[in-house]
Amino acid sequence: MIIAIDGPAASGKGTIARALAHHYGLPYLDTGLLYRAVAASLLDKKGDPTREEDAFLACDFTDSLLSESRLRSEKIGKIASQLSAYPKVRQALVKRQRDFAAQKGGAILDGRDIATVIIPEADAKLFITASPEIRAKRRYDELVKEDPLLRYEDILDDIKARDERDSSRSISPLKQAQDADLLDSSLLGIDKAIERAVTLVEKQIETVQS
Repeated sequence: MIIAIDGPAASGKGTIARALAHHYGLPYLDTGLLYRAVAASLLDKKGDPTREEDAFLACDFTDSLLSESRLRSEKIGKIASQLSAYPKVRQALVKRQRDFAAQKGGAILDGRDIATVIIPEADAKLFITASPEIRAKRRYDELVKEDPLLRYEDILDDIKARDERDSSRSISPLKQAQDADLLDSSLLGIDKAIERAVTLVEKQIETVQS
């Protein structure tokens, strides 16, 4: 079984995807980490984030980079969002994602274009979202512990800027697949959101099998 989960930054899709992976006993890939790894690789190579060719050359990172904690930093996240708009970078990472999805038994992947581009043949598809204000609050609460000077307003501006980049790029823009179920987590606690996600996946699987 392959489950594809898409949605904007801080929508809760990662938490829900990990919960579904545990529920179904499936391997899980946060594809956003791939783009963060490219960003870290680019910095290591002293490349220029404004040059697509530099970003493309940074796509040769090893899998060991994916486990480094620095990938979760806000700085890396901002650069990753910028690099993800480059067609060469997106194309370079397609095979890694499709190979992960193709493993025996299935997998769960979350990102921005999983159901629309990477694995449109997925057995179940979810598009998880929440209001920009709520997503910014979630991200702020997560990051302010390590950076007390962080401002909520700056996080909100960054969330809105990422949404604009993700949805307006010419290659693989963020959008809900036609056959994906929408899950708005704005007013849901994490347990209720996960419960809702399981229900939606079960219904889709039943439809596929019937």
